[in-house]
Amino acid sequence: MPMQLVGPQSPGGNNPGARPEAAHALPPAIATLPRRAYIGPMTLRRSFRLVGTLPALLALAACARQSAEAVSTAPGTPGFLYGLWHGFIFPIAWLFSLVSDRVAIYAVPNSGGWYDFGYFLGIVVFGVGARQSGRTVYRTVYVDRRRMP
Repeated sequence: MPMQLVGPQSPGGNNPGARPEAAHALPPAIATLPRRAYIGPMTLRRSFRLVGTLPALLALAACARQSAEAVSTAPGTPGFLYGLWHGFIFPIAWLFSLVSDRVAIYAVPNSGGWYDFGYFLGIVVFGVGARQSGRTVYRTVYVDRRRMP
């Protein structure tokens, strides 16, 4: 795909009143096509940091366990769907929990792993973590040199 410049192509161009020195002074953001960001190779320092951090996080996660009193199999105990809902409303529930002792951000007792999984999905997929950061919008900018001061 050939690169297209915005503005006059030559000192006279389509705009006879344009100054010759201004014809080639297009900012790079306007004169170039959008390119993907270059992600270079992982440096040695970053790879050592990753290799050192990952086992430490796994060891820390291995120490975590849920209290036996917090898990219940009784009917009416919050399960996956309640966990999904509680994860979704987490930001609002957290704000209310700061000012009220009657509001909690996590239901205890619950059904255990399924409630936790729903809670995680509620926060990450449907709640706070649901954003479109990977979407990039490119716009074409046209500069009218006659209106510039």
